[in-house]
Amino acid sequence: MVPPLLLPSQVRAARALLEWTQQRLATEAGVGISTVKQFEARIRIPMRQNVLAIRRTLEAAGVEFLTPDGSGPGVCLKDPNADVLEGEAQRIAISEMIEA
Repeated sequence: MVPPLLLPSQVRAARALLEWTQQRLATEAGVGISTVKQFEARIRIPMRQNVLAIRRTLEAAGVEFLTPDGSGPGVCLKDPNADVLEGEAQRIAISEMIEA
């Protein structure tokens, strides 16, 4: 059996690690918000291209998808101290400069 490209629980966990909303993931991945919501809620499985877009977007943001090797599928940040958090800190600093 071929493992799924992505599980709904992995998407929810990845968003939590990144502190992303469903809307942000949808926007960043170029898919509809309903695609993300319905997939996470296990209402329907999106088209393969949309699942790939979601996966690639999360990976580009620093998420690593773990394969089920006895401990089950999961997610983690590749380097929690690297670009993901630094990028967010830079965005906050820039927005604070604009507001000042």
